[in-house]
Amino acid sequence: MMTHIAALIFDVDGTLAETEEAHRYAFNRAFSEAWLNWTWNQAIYRQLLKVSGGKERILTFAPDASPELVAGLHGRKTQIYTKMVASGQVSFRPGIESLISSARAQGLKLAIASTTTRANVEALLGARRAFFEVIACAEDVRRKKPDPEVFDLVIKRLDLPADKCLVLEDSINGLKAAQAAGLATVVTPSLYTRGQDFSGALAVLPDLGGVTLAKLIELKG
Repeated sequence: MMTHIAALIFDVDGTLAETEEAHRYAFNRAFSEAWLNWTWNQAIYRQLLKVSGGKERILTFAPDASPELVAGLHGRKTQIYTKMVASGQVSFRPGIESLISSARAQGLKLAIASTTTRANVEALLGARRAFFEVIACAEDVRRKKPDPEVFDLVIKRLDLPADKCLVLEDSINGLKAAQAAGLATVVTPSLYTRGQDFSGALAVLPDLGGVTLAKLIELKG
C-alpha cells in the first residue's frame, strides 16, 4: 500500500527555477555599481553556493566587509534580481507547473521552504503565491540550510507529520536539512549542484519533466 502524501514542500532557487545565474549576474552588477573590483565567475560562485544565504556568501568572499556594506550590496542585488524575474528572464524548471496543478487538483497542501529572501520568493511566484499555504523564507529563521530549522517551521505551520510530506530540493544543503527534519526528499540537481552527493534521497532526477504526482507518491511509498 502506497503512503499518502498530504503536502509537497518546495525549495526555490535551483528547484522551482534555474535562478542562480540570474542571482550571480545581480550580485556582479551590484558590486560594479558600488565601484568594487569584485567579479563572481561560475567557478567562484559554485564554491560560494556551498554557503546558504546571499549575505553569508558576500562575507565568505570578503570576510572584512562591514555589515553596512554587506547589507547595502545585498539589498541592491535583490532589487536587480527581482526586476529580472518580473521582466520574465527567469522561468520555472520543466514539470514544476504541471506538478503544482496536479497537487492542487488532488487537494494536497503546497509549501515553500527556502532560505532566500521573501522578496526573491514572491518575485518568482508572482500570482502563484496564493497556491502555497505556507511560505517560509530567510527572514523566518535564524539558521539556514543545512540546518533543518526552515523545514521544521514549515511542518509546524502545515500541521502535518513529516511522513505525510515530500520535499523537492536541488542541493546537498537542502537534502541534509530535509533529512534532519525527517522528510523524504526527491532531488533534481541544478546547474550549480550537479555532481553533489545526494545519498539518502528517495530519487535523483534530471528534472520533473514528465514526472507525475502519482510517480512521486510511488517513490514515497
